Amino acid sequence: MEMEQQLLAHIGQAFKALFEAEAPDNLSLQPTRKDFEGTYTLVTFPLARLSKKNPQETAQLIGQHLQENSPLVSGFNVVKGFLNLVIAQKAWLQVLQGMLQTPAYGQLPAKNQTVMVEYSSPNTNKPLHLGHLRNNFLGHSVSLILEAAGYKVVKSNLVNDRGIHICKSMVAYQHFGNGETPESSGIKGDHLVGKYYVAFDKAYRQQIAELVQGGMEKETAEKEAAIYKEAQDMLLRWEKNEPETVALWEKLNGWVYQGFEATYKRMGVAFDHMYKESQTYLLGKDIVDEGLEKEVFYKRDNGSVWANLTNDGYDEKLVLRADGTSVYITQDLGTADLKFKDYGASKSVYVVGNEQDYHFAVLFKMLEKLGRPYAPGLYHLSYGMVDLPTGKMKSREGTVVDADDLMQEMVDTAESTTKALGKIEGLTEQEAAELYDTLALGALKYYLLKVDPKKRMLFNPEESIEFHGNTGPFIQYTHARIAAILRKANQLGLSSQEAALPAEVPALHDTESQLIYLASQYPARVEEAAAQYEPSIIAQYVYDLAKEYNRFYTELSVFNEEDAALKALRIKLSGLVGHVIAQALGLLGVRAPQRM
Repeated sequence: MEMEQQLLAHIGQAFKALFEAEAPDNLSLQPTRKDFEGTYTLVTFPLARLSKKNPQETAQLIGQHLQENSPLVSGFNVVKGFLNLVIAQKAWLQVLQGMLQTPAYGQLPAKNQTVMVEYSSPNTNKPLHLGHLRNNFLGHSVSLILEAAGYKVVKSNLVNDRGIHICKSMVAYQHFGNGETPESSGIKGDHLVGKYYVAFDKAYRQQIAELVQGGMEKETAEKEAAIYKEAQDMLLRWEKNEPETVALWEKLNGWVYQGFEATYKRMGVAFDHMYKESQTYLLGKDIVDEGLEKEVFYKRDNGSVWANLTNDGYDEKLVLRADGTSVYITQDLGTADLKFKDYGASKSVYVVGNEQDYHFAVLFKMLEKLGRPYAPGLYHLSYGMVDLPTGKMKSREGTVVDADDLMQEMVDTAESTTKALGKIEGLTEQEAAELYDTLALGALKYYLLKVDPKKRMLFNPEESIEFHGNTGPFIQYTHARIAAILRKANQLGLSSQEAALPAEVPALHDTESQLIYLASQYPARVEEAAAQYEPSIIAQYVYDLAKEYNRFYTELSVFNEEDAALKALRIKLSGLVGHVIAQALGLLGVRAPQRM
């Protein structure tokens, strides 16, 4: 970025010298197209009005002036009104030297702002599933990117641990559990509770069918089924804090939390604060009163309270029922206030599926109208559903793919693929097992994060684990290749750790210049990804960098290079690229292996 700023300053000076006019403040450079020589391109069409010359002549004159006067520019070419600038070797070496001498290269200066990222948000009646994987990986990666961009980040998780769906598992356990526990059954806690949620549904459907067979309308039968009434009654008893009901709720939820903890650990995600709906569901009623005073809300004749957002492009929204009970958006209003009270975050990111787009648009509009100081910093990171190829890795119920099952399937696939390619030679059994896990989770995370989150996507497990193409294992293998080069360099006494470059370096190859350029773009990509809450920007960047390094590795020799200065430079450049690849993968939650 520093080179771009210097170039823009030199362009401004050239413009003033040539045309006796100030260049526009919004001058910008873009990467040169691959089919033309150069690194940066200046579009001169907007400058013609001030230069009083056509865009091509404007570009030609600026290019000539830069070549003669700027130490950054060694050549140029003009294509219509596009000025393509060739950067001087000395400038590239200075850029490389600057990166080598920067401790923790890629970590941006502190911004003195706090951002809360809320993700995962599971229900305590079933295990995490494939959709939760995309959610967790997105939330965790965005958190890491924001931290690298200089923000203080609070990773939060709002767990839906109460309500009728939780009571369904509890009722089914009372009927069919026979005292079964995770220990006695050998079933992971969240899977065990999920088993009873499925059992409830099975019994519920059977009771509905029996009532319909007896002549009852289906809609009525759904409300009159005995097991459903039991669940409703249990919810009322829970809300009244009835000891026996609360004890059962705590026991089953405790099993689920143990299961979640194991799943989160394997995913490689974590949280700073766990909010629970059981502790927040009564929040927000005071805000309703405030909203009525501020005329943000209004009360209907039946006593219910609504927000009229029709002038803002939305509908009317219920915020309090006539009986005085809250709805989801009431709770969300209260929780938003609680989160700000706890951490004072200037930005708050909600990682939630796109089926909730309207809900969050309305929530944010209400908070804006209520005058909340944090309202401008609210952002809904909306993401699409993840599909699997038909018939692939269905769960035991045949409807939802459990996260645990999918992760284990990925590890098994990584093991068979790696063994088939012969990439575990010289590894101990433990090292091989760690490699399978590293590759499996890397493949899974990278594949889910490389796609724009707003898009619905197809996850192909077999394609994700391939060692070629735009995959996690391809990038991981590139890092392992660089690590092997650095180990060999150290064995030969050619350290990559010293920051100083050789005094005299022969002419750089194009791929060396391109590698330096790509490595220099890393802080800018971090900043861009942070601003857009977009991990796919980092994924695309690290893939491009790995691909370019492999071109460098194919076209140029490191250890067979006869010129000692050039050999030293290539080792240092390899070390820098390896560092950037590891940092970028780390922002995606992906481990960079040293050996493969």
